[in-house]
Amino acid sequence: MRRHPGRGEASRPVTPPSEKGAAIGRGIGIGLMYGLWKPRVLGAWRVPSSGPVILAVNHAHNLDGPMLMGTAPRPVHFLIKKEAFIGPLGPFLEKIGQLKVDRTAPDRTAITGALDVLASGGVLGIFPEGTRGQGDFASLRSGLAYFAVRSGAPIVPVAVLGSTERRGRLIRALPPLRSGVDVVFGDAFEAQEGGSGPRTRRALDDATVRIQERLTAHLENARRLTGR
Repeated sequence: MRRHPGRGEASRPVTPPSEKGAAIGRGIGIGLMYGLWKPRVLGAWRVPSSGPVILAVNHAHNLDGPMLMGTAPRPVHFLIKKEAFIGPLGPFLEKIGQLKVDRTAPDRTAITGALDVLASGGVLGIFPEGTRGQGDFASLRSGLAYFAVRSGAPIVPVAVLGSTERRGRLIRALPPLRSGVDVVFGDAFEAQEGGSGPRTRRALDDATVRIQERLTAHLENARRLTGR
């Protein structure tokens, strides 16, 4: 097993994200999301059928990640804040191939795991805003650009719409059961114009601007398309 430097320690074992686990997670997501709500999925064919790809998802509700896991055409490994890995949920998320990330500082273990996913031709899911907010891609962190530039993987923008429109009667924190949620996939694009280039700080900054423009444009188009 490979060992990588960890934060605050010399080294600790790193277990590569489980592709089989992510496939199981997708199956669970399909059952839950389609069983409890009514997802309408548009443009799923835009996700490359093979090879590395990054799904960049807007984030307005805690349901957005599970909703994408259950509606994406391929199993997804999400970067998820470490605060979610509490109690029995932690081991479960790890078993279904999800990646725990410490958002307070550069997390080498999470970075290595995410790059491993892409190097093996898998799908990495990222909330580029870094945290749950308005879900409008107004403030992007540089992590998405880093992974895209470093790996060369294309980015597919994803808009999840409708998860915050109403609150459920039984569980106020969730949308009403059997209500509709739209998941709209956009066209894949490269983080750097021309597909490749230097990995300098300036290049990452330029890529972040380019990514934000493409994600914002996709979100606006998705809203027009769905009427949300």
